[in-house]
This record gives sequence, structure tokens and C-alpha cells, in this order.
Amino acid sequence: MCRRYADPTAGSSSPVVSFVMESAAPLSPRMKVLMDASIAVVGAHGTRGLTHRAVDREVGLPEGSCSAYLRTRQALLVALTRYVAAQLSADVSELGEELAGCPGDDPRAVEATTRLILKWLDSPGLVVTRLELATEASRNPELADLFADWRRDLVTLVDDIVAASGKEHSASRAETLVAAYDGTLLGALLKPPTERPDYVRDRISMLMGSLATPQTVLES
Repeated sequence: MCRRYADPTAGSSSPVVSFVMESAAPLSPRMKVLMDASIAVVGAHGTRGLTHRAVDREVGLPEGSCSAYLRTRQALLVALTRYVAAQLSADVSELGEELAGCPGDDPRAVEATTRLILKWLDSPGLVVTRLELATEASRNPELADLFADWRRDLVTLVDDIVAASGKEHSASRAETLVAAYDGTLLGALLKPPTERPDYVRDRISMLMGSLATPQTVLES
């Protein structure tokens, strides 16, 4: 573990990353069941296959159950986007707490980040749903706004993690890291499962090793 409860670069003690994505009130058990079923539907059939009836069938509920909670397809898409974003953000926030005060190129940081990405890949429906919703957001302004908020918060979190490690940091660097992690996740998703651990570990090691390089060198 690399936990530390104050930024080692600060003159006085300050809290490490305590960021948690702001989300709606906790879901009811039935709503959580509907959201998990929606992930299964989108993971198998894409957002085109996401209908109230498909969700009801997936979870084995009487027809009309999903629409009783979410009246329109847009409401279903919005609820699913919030649910997926909250799950992913909670995982990254937990990683940030684990890595607080740990140098980004520390082998423990590489292993912890690799474990998180492999955990997501073990639930490919969640990853595929996020990718499908991101594509849907290009045609859906309400979803686009949700993704923009989530992405901005995620970049802030990554920037805080880098800052807590004592490395040089900036919003643009954090944005680049988030994009690179996204690329690693997508690349691994297309690999055979047996090849994913080495693929992810190698890419994460290179990415986190770049944290040791001053930004002025990277930009020159």
C-alpha cells in the first residue's frame, strides 16, 4: 500500500484525494436490478437493443416493470449513464485513496492500476456499455452533457492522484493520461483474455513511467 494522508510537497498538511463523483441518491434494490440488466442488454446488443421490454426480459420481470420506473427510453439511457459513470468513478476514487503518496512509477502503483483495469475487463458488459453510451452521446445532447461532467471530474481526480504522488502535474497532463488509459482499456478489450494481463501491465507501466518525466521535456 502507498497510503499517505498529507501531500508531501505541501508546506502544511492537506488532505489527499478525497474526491468522489457526485451522484444521485442511492438506488433502490429494484432500480439496481434494472440497471444491471440494462448493462447486460447493452453489452450483448448495443444501445439499439436497449428497450424497456428487453430489460424486463433480461431480469425476468413482467412486461411494464422497467417502464414503471423509467417512463421513456431517454430516461432509461440517462439513468444507465449515471449508473455506469458512478460505478467507474467509485473504482477510480478508491484507487486514488490506495495510491495516495505513492510515486506514479512505483511498481505497486502499476500493479494496483493494472488490477483495476483487469477487474473492469472481467466485467466486459460494463466496459462495452460505457463505450456504447459514449457513442450514443455523440447524438444525444443530454448524455453528452453527462459524459462531459463525468470526464471533467475524472480528469480532476487523476490530477489529484498525480499531485498526491509528488509528481509534476497539470490538467492537460491528466487529460492525456485519461485518454491513454481509455486507449489501453479498449485495446485490451480486443485482445484474447489470456493476453490481457501482460498487455495491460506493459502499457500501464509505460504510462505511469511517463509521470517521472518533467512536462517541459514531454512538450519540447
